[in-house]
Amino acid sequence: MASRKIKLHGFNNLTKALSFNIYDLCYATTSAERQDYIAYIDEAYNAERLTQILSDVANIIGANVLNVARQDYEPQGASVTMLIAEEPVVIDDHTTSAAPGPLPESVVGHLDKSHITVHTYPESHPHDGICTFRADIDVATCGVISPLKALNYLLHSFESDIVTVDYRVRGFTRDIRGRKHYIDHKITSIQDYFSRDTKNSYDMIDVNVYQENIFHTKMVLKDFDLDDYLFARSADELDRKERQRIEKRLKKEMREMYYGRNL
Repeated sequence: MASRKIKLHGFNNLTKALSFNIYDLCYATTSAERQDYIAYIDEAYNAERLTQILSDVANIIGANVLNVARQDYEPQGASVTMLIAEEPVVIDDHTTSAAPGPLPESVVGHLDKSHITVHTYPESHPHDGICTFRADIDVATCGVISPLKALNYLLHSFESDIVTVDYRVRGFTRDIRGRKHYIDHKITSIQDYFSRDTKNSYDMIDVNVYQENIFHTKMVLKDFDLDDYLFARSADELDRKERQRIEKRLKKEMREMYYGRNL
């Protein structure tokens, strides 16, 4: 039986925050290959591409984009921040769902807790050949719109070997009787919202604090194919000993990222 909707007094003041750390690993044998990998990542996930991804997220969760700030960095990396709202905004008697520049201060102040951001961090180290790409993504909403709707889309938008996901509901909202509600939907785990193909592709563990409405899931790809991790060459080009060495190094790096400590 479907649960009854809570009848609220005024605006839904709950803040729902979804945060990702997404990691992609690669092994590049030479210094030139490592530089080429960084250049590839910078092109594949430049500010323009990230803006399109975040625009799609806003559309999926049913939010209106108010303002976009984006930047490509030297020598590498990019950032995009979007200010969003649950409802279209009226400015000078005109309804708008997007704005080319900053909105009046009163609107920005009212909506500063509804935003989507992404920052990228490509890096490599000359001593071991490992290259990594990290994307930090935050989707924070207030009102009835939920960032969880964009969960699977974001995972499929990046090359995701290891993922950590955090979801938290903050604050409270009041019903028409004045009773406070600290969450407005049922959730036992972030995993409840993953698609079947995602669940089949990753090993996952949870660390949840239910009484605080804090949910945390770690994910690592189940299958390992060395060809998926070599940049600009294939496993067939390497002798058996070299393949074993690189595979061992990559798996160690993945375990360290997954558990968040050096092994």
